[in-house]
Amino acid sequence: MTTQKRILFTGGSGKAGRHVVPYLLAQGHRVVNVDLKPLDHPGVDNLIADITSSGEMFNVMTSYANFDELEPGNGVPTFDAVVHFAAVPRILIHPDNRTFEVNTIGTYNVIEAAVKLGIRKIVLASSETTYGVCFADGVVDPKVLPVEEDYDVDPMDSYGLSKVVNEQTARAFQRRSGFDIYALRIGNVIEPHEYDRFPDFFANPAQRRRNIFCYIDARDLGQIVDRCLEKDGLGYQVFNAGNDTNSVDIPNAEILKRFFPDVPLSRELGEHEALFSNRKIREVLGFQEEHNWRKYVTV
Repeated sequence: MTTQKRILFTGGSGKAGRHVVPYLLAQGHRVVNVDLKPLDHPGVDNLIADITSSGEMFNVMTSYANFDELEPGNGVPTFDAVVHFAAVPRILIHPDNRTFEVNTIGTYNVIEAAVKLGIRKIVLASSETTYGVCFADGVVDPKVLPVEEDYDVDPMDSYGLSKVVNEQTARAFQRRSGFDIYALRIGNVIEPHEYDRFPDFFANPAQRRRNIFCYIDARDLGQIVDRCLEKDGLGYQVFNAGNDTNSVDIPNAEILKRFFPDVPLSRELGEHEALFSNRKIREVLGFQEEHNWRKYVTV
């Protein structure tokens, strides 16, 4: 049974956050969304703040969620957890240096404020791009398949690099504090309305190669975050956040032959098992996929 928590969530108005926040609310949590624009959803509290301002991060983490919290007269309640999704979401939106600056300084500010204020659970959004395939210059293969969390991450782009730096920032603060800080390497996020894209994925599977054929339903990502909030005592952890199977309808034998013929396998794979492995979140967190694409797409 989920224990209700008071959660500060950065970036809840973005592509992933706007589905994760409602999932957390449905589990009974109180969620304060900290973003540059509010999330219009029943039950969420919003504060407009900039993650690149350390002062603003310390302030929002010591703020009332809404007017109702004034009534008891006991001062500002403490947050039980921080979930940090706010970021420049990919390359080619801002100049590379700005992408790197916002993502790394913003993450440092969020984690530092949380740790120094004694918030003992932090979950942050890392990325599949850390594996160095998604935004690579040219065609780059993974060094081994399936890709799992012990992979030697080696991106060549500013966004993927920022996420690697953020993971090291999280690790450093965890060593200093002893708190739980979990980094989610989030796969290609699919919103509920985006399953109409899958027939094109099936017709042209090459377009999914840079994502290592992965996807994560935004609602299943909500479950993963909730399971991170519930699972205590793991210290610093990295988890791939993806669905159980690939985002195309062809079996792994064909994917490997057509797209990754020279990539070694570290273990035997199921016929449609995700090459972007989610084995760790299933075994450690107890993740149970609810939104396989086959529920929404007819082959």
